Amino acid sequence: MNRKISLLLLVVMLASAALADEHKSAIAPNASFDKLKALDGAWVGTFAEGGKEYPATTRFMIVSDGSAIMAWLAEGTPEEMVTIFHMDGNELMATHYCGAHNQPRFIAVPDGKPNQVVFKFKDGTNIGPHDGHMQSVTFTFDGSDHHMEDWGYVDAHGTVTTAHFDFKRKK
Repeated sequence: MNRKISLLLLVVMLASAALADEHKSAIAPNASFDKLKALDGAWVGTFAEGGKEYPATTRFMIVSDGSAIMAWLAEGTPEEMVTIFHMDGNELMATHYCGAHNQPRFIAVPDGKPNQVVFKFKDGTNIGPHDGHMQSVTFTFDGSDHHMEDWGYVDAHGTVTTAHFDFKRKK
């Protein structure tokens, strides 16, 4: 009798596990998403803007069963910002939780360069008609332990400035 109950419990557990996997959304294969996943880990480097250079840090972590990548700029500081990358069907998206108190959303666009992933502004939340916000970000990969990020910010007058980050993998 115990044997039959054990077998029944085993069948129920296996069926439950199979059903749980059935409810997951499929993630379309995407080379750009894979490039971003390769950034998993901590990075140190510099931030250049307006002719000045400052120390900078970033960290990437693959989360949500591999379906998203969470990235922190200036983690643990008052300037900390978080960006989450994920697939939406066949499109690679990013939502940037900005220190400007808004949340621009980006979509990856083809740029023809195999060592870059380029995101352009799609839409956002908490962005009024005259509010400045991040407009773009380009990731440039230079081997497995070096990458650069160029963040474009558009101000209330439509002027775009770019902040350049140069990172090396923290050993």
